[in-house]
Amino acid sequence: MGIVSELNLREDVAKLTERIMNIESVSGNEKALADQVYEALRGLSHLEVHRDGDSIVARTNLGRAQRVVLAGHLDTVPLPHVAGARGTVPATVTDEVLYGRGATDMKGGVAVQLALAAELTGPRFDVTYIFYDHEEVAAEKSGLGRLARNSPQLLQADFAILLEPTNGTVEGGCNGTSRFLVRTTGTAAHSARAWMGENAIHKAAPILVRLASYEPATVDVEGLAYRESMNAVRISGGVAGNVIPDYCEVEVNYRFAPDKNLSDAETAVRALFEGFDVERTDGAEGARPGLDQPIAASLVQILGQEPKPKYGWTDVSRFSALGISAVNFGPGDALLAHTDDEHVSQQAIRDCLNTLRLWLTEAN
Repeated sequence: MGIVSELNLREDVAKLTERIMNIESVSGNEKALADQVYEALRGLSHLEVHRDGDSIVARTNLGRAQRVVLAGHLDTVPLPHVAGARGTVPATVTDEVLYGRGATDMKGGVAVQLALAAELTGPRFDVTYIFYDHEEVAAEKSGLGRLARNSPQLLQADFAILLEPTNGTVEGGCNGTSRFLVRTTGTAAHSARAWMGENAIHKAAPILVRLASYEPATVDVEGLAYRESMNAVRISGGVAGNVIPDYCEVEVNYRFAPDKNLSDAETAVRALFEGFDVERTDGAEGARPGLDQPIAASLVQILGQEPKPKYGWTDVSRFSALGISAVNFGPGDALLAHTDDEHVSQQAIRDCLNTLRLWLTEAN
């Protein structure tokens, strides 16, 4: 017997968001939610629906002059472990505010996509709705990346919107991100005879001093000011409480403006840590603002707000790499993403839906 979707795509979009939030989908565990989304979309006769693992693509095919993508990820970061935290599953509602994991990042945006997919049978653009897995983990696991490799034709469009949280304004492009291990080595010895060894953790002190002294830049890219950052995010070393450590690794995350590529970022990090062993372990390119087309300007015009830069990395980068201009626009405050108090107002979700409905149906 097949799965029957429990998602009513035509109910109030805030209630739909709550239902989606109640389906736990921490990265690697997206299948239950992907099944529900797939079954709900398969019942819509005006859409062509394709599934690749836990990623789903639904497309209109109306022969419009332009095609736009609305994309969002199904996964969330792990649930909080703090007693009494409200950013968990299932969702709760207090004073018309939804609390729970994924409230801002980004099940409100996913609900907006689903509502539009069900409602808009004749939009002024052809629309591709993409729901994908494994966004919150290492880049090589990305469901959107898998779609780009396996079925690149399904991603082709003139413009793309990632429904990441932006507090209801357009955020152009995104910073790139990269991670590095900066290593020191020493000589192991019994800690009672420490003079016989060389402490690798102590030798990491200059790494932290350089990071603490580092002054991140703010870079203007096509009129938007992107703030960079470079931080130690993890330190590991040592083998036991009575052994002088012979190794230490400091993991460094560099968020760089979209005027640079990964190679530029690596050059900057290696220059800062000259004299140390440095290895890049992960990275994703940034994306320029993507606001230089009339199709993007029409969305900005409806909102009546000045676009902002996206400081965090998002999958606009993947669309940019495919030659597709892309922006971020979705409900919720990105500063609340991944927090133990993650929440979004129900009205913010409705406002996002109304804006995109207007943009997709009315000529400007």
